[in-house]
Amino acid sequence: MTLQQEIVGNAMQMAVVNLHPGQTVYCEAGKFLFKTTNVTMETRLSGPNGGGQQQGGSGGGMGGMLRQAMGTAMQVGQRMLAGESLAFQYFTSQGGEGTVGFAGVLPGEMRALELDGTRAWFAEKDAFVAAESTVEFGIAFSGGRTGMSGGEGFILEKFTGHGTVIIAGAGNFIDLNPADFGGRIEVDTGCVVAFEEGIQYGVQRFGGLNRQGLMNAVFGGEGLSLATLEGNGRVILQSLTIESLANALKKAQGGDKQGPTGGLFSTHAG
Repeated sequence: MTLQQEIVGNAMQMAVVNLHPGQTVYCEAGKFLFKTTNVTMETRLSGPNGGGQQQGGSGGGMGGMLRQAMGTAMQVGQRMLAGESLAFQYFTSQGGEGTVGFAGVLPGEMRALELDGTRAWFAEKDAFVAAESTVEFGIAFSGGRTGMSGGEGFILEKFTGHGTVIIAGAGNFIDLNPADFGGRIEVDTGCVVAFEEGIQYGVQRFGGLNRQGLMNAVFGGEGLSLATLEGNGRVILQSLTIESLANALKKAQGGDKQGPTGGLFSTHAG
């Protein structure tokens, strides 16, 4: 059953979801905005198809219960390591159609992605807003060397299954396909919102260890690394990074931590 949703607003968008009787949508804790009175809300530690949910009776007695508990613990542990919310909120319409609203946490756009079971989607941390119960939420690790080099790219959200998933980012979105640009694009690591499975994600040093490379890193505002995206598939980028937003707010409050050079001399928020 297709999720009926509409994304509304401009500077900070919202998703309004219409649920059929018995249909369930879930969100990350903190993304809920409003609901009609016939929509029930339940908070769980487990994802839609794992851990503490009963699936077809689950069976196995104490062994089945233990496996469920272990599955839930692993899910929670992964989300904790990734800095994600520990719980999900589930909304189900009872006795008729219902409506639920969701919002992101930063000024920017939202996007509804349709999964058909053939390709997964990967997204930056905190991009997830809400999804149908037929969409599975997971955590993907892009590898030690990539993660240590690229920061934002180390831990990714992963969406599989069938149905609609709604994501959010900062600023405005642009959709690109690396295949339209010779098969590869290079991006500020903080500007990657999401990409389809099949796109190869990596991190490379921004310039060599020479005079120009050091100038780029120290004075260019990009640090030492750039994200690389290769292949044929959809990529979503955002025009605003969390770091640049935080630095702009600090500057407006008279606490400019970036200084005149940016780059390595900037102080990350938090």
